[in-house]
Amino acid sequence: MNWTKLRNFLNTRWGFFALVTFLFWAKTILVYLIDFNLGVHGIYQYFILLINPIATTMLLFSIALYIKRTIPAYLCLLLLYIANTAFLLISVIYYREFTDFMTTNVIFGYSSVSQGLSGSSFSLLKPQDFLIVGDVVLVLLLLLTRQIKLDPQPVEKKQAVAMTSFSLMFLLLNVTLGEIDRPQLLTRTFDRNYLVKYLGIDAFTVYDGLKTAKTSQTRSKATGSDLNKIIDFTQKNYAAPDPKMFGIAKNKNIIVLHLESFQQFLIDYKLNDQEVTPFLNSLYHGKETYSFANFFNQVGQGKTSDAETMLETGTYGLPQGSLFSTLGTDNTFEAMPAILNQSQNYSSAVFHGNAGSFWNRDKVYKNFGYQYFFDASYYDQNAANLTEYGLKDKLLFHDSVKYLEKLQQPFYAKFITVSNHFPFVLDEQNKSFEAANTGDSSVDNYFVTAHYLDQAVKEFFDYLKASGLYDNSVIVLYGDHYGISNSRNLKLASLLGHSASTWSDFDNAQLQRVPFMVHIPGQENGRISEQYGGEIDVMPTLLHLLGIDSKKYLLFGTDLFSPQHNQTVAFRNENFITPNYTVIGNTIYENSTGNVVTHPSKKVQTELKQAKEHVGNALSLSDALNNKNLLRFYVPTDFKPVDPRDYNYKNEVAKLDKIQEKLKERSTSLWSKNNGHSTVDKYQTDAPELHKDETQTDEESSSTQPQTTSSTLEDEQQ
Repeated sequence: MNWTKLRNFLNTRWGFFALVTFLFWAKTILVYLIDFNLGVHGIYQYFILLINPIATTMLLFSIALYIKRTIPAYLCLLLLYIANTAFLLISVIYYREFTDFMTTNVIFGYSSVSQGLSGSSFSLLKPQDFLIVGDVVLVLLLLLTRQIKLDPQPVEKKQAVAMTSFSLMFLLLNVTLGEIDRPQLLTRTFDRNYLVKYLGIDAFTVYDGLKTAKTSQTRSKATGSDLNKIIDFTQKNYAAPDPKMFGIAKNKNIIVLHLESFQQFLIDYKLNDQEVTPFLNSLYHGKETYSFANFFNQVGQGKTSDAETMLETGTYGLPQGSLFSTLGTDNTFEAMPAILNQSQNYSSAVFHGNAGSFWNRDKVYKNFGYQYFFDASYYDQNAANLTEYGLKDKLLFHDSVKYLEKLQQPFYAKFITVSNHFPFVLDEQNKSFEAANTGDSSVDNYFVTAHYLDQAVKEFFDYLKASGLYDNSVIVLYGDHYGISNSRNLKLASLLGHSASTWSDFDNAQLQRVPFMVHIPGQENGRISEQYGGEIDVMPTLLHLLGIDSKKYLLFGTDLFSPQHNQTVAFRNENFITPNYTVIGNTIYENSTGNVVTHPSKKVQTELKQAKEHVGNALSLSDALNNKNLLRFYVPTDFKPVDPRDYNYKNEVAKLDKIQEKLKERSTSLWSKNNGHSTVDKYQTDAPELHKDETQTDEESSSTQPQTTSSTLEDEQQ
């Protein structure tokens, strides 16, 4: 097309529509690539990224096509174009400040973080931002100088409708392509980054607005009286602590090790006569460990975030999506970090080598009362150090020590591992265990990554002992959810001594067991308990071990050590397990045999009816508590509601140093106890990534001069 034809086309309404659509698409792509860190990998994801602004832009701009009068039509399109450009620019400024995308609450000022869009944010502007607004100036000049003339001929209504329909179909295609690469993209809402990467900034904003409206409608009708049934249920469900266990961990550091996708069957399992997890096996059977053989994951679509919800708040995840992502930004919580800080002066921190926005953690942890969050930005994110979901486990533990040692004791610290995550891929230099041979690579390599995780945990335990933290700490280890999904269990069956041809829903349910271990150095009464329980029971259990009665908090689980503990384990889909029976839908299985119970006795019917009612009530009341944000109406004695504005996860090291400087000789951090010297050199690891530079230095120095030994201490960033 020569210039004359192009100019003639631009002088039509369709031409002007095409021009502003193209310009907005181009600058949106530039913003994606230059300003937003969306974690795009591979040709497929880049293709989706390139097309995702098109549908929403055409859909929005097509509104102007329905206007017949010339000046109003052009003015409408210009205003839509300018408004969307302004929104894009503000989104960029906000992202630079918070490394996140604006939600509906931020836009309308409901969230305190909107203060980040104050006048001082103009300092965040960069020269490349002219690319965002420069085209608007250019288009206006072209119109004012009549280089682009207004077309008096209106667009036919059927053509306008055709454009709108095409835009909607293109948007559906966009969503489908996103769902192919990231299943349950809209229902689980892992991360705002994911939604923008797959659907675009405009689609994300609309989606978030719809979610916010739905949530607001539910909450606007809530009153304090809605708590009555919940209070009644939790009080009746309360299990008094075992006097022998109550307070045995008081004032000790609590270190929670989140074992990603780790299932109970891995404990004591041998593949080709080799223990997959020899160190965890030794902990499981040790006299200093209280282990649970019948502990189940109870997660829903929120997976890892659901496990954290239960452990930190004593409430269930949601029936759809993730509570972290859906409600976590604005909900009121009475969570473990806040309770421990207010009742026993604990400091608190999370260590996780993935982006802070994943599962909305950077917002939720503030509402939990976590004082520090060391996310990917605090670690070396060299590609060689990463798996698909963040920093490799050995590196996470090693590189977190320089932060851990500066926490004031006692502390509550959580480490979220990622290496044992589907699809269970590990680079060759870190493999030290032979894969299985089922023909399914994810099943086969599950044992390889589990072994790597086991090694990483052992190295961390060795450090705790060498540094002096071990004796004054309680280490809690738990698997967050299944690693091998039900669809792949048939491949796993033969390795577990089962036949794929007779595998049933009962077997799937039994494989939902995950480890739960409470390791207390100095204890001699550790044991393996057959008690049935799940993740919802962890919070009351830990509170009682620390000498804090859980009765005044609205918790849906009970203390696993209590003689009154309720052993009915609820799954998010309302299936459940008792010590004797597994109920899947309307089918009852006998746990001892796995056989279907076709004619249950009246006694069994009564027992299971009561269990089913308990499960239904627990799940529905937990949902009501969270969906209606009812904890805003409930303040326990001696508890102060958390104000998320008190927390900022930037410059964490400087804050730790400032506290130590202020406390001086009263500082209780390991760093201070070690007379201001780091304990990093006490950490022994065989992680090849940390020895690579050392090896290269050996080779280079051997031919020139005597070598000086140096340890590698990686610092920052995903």
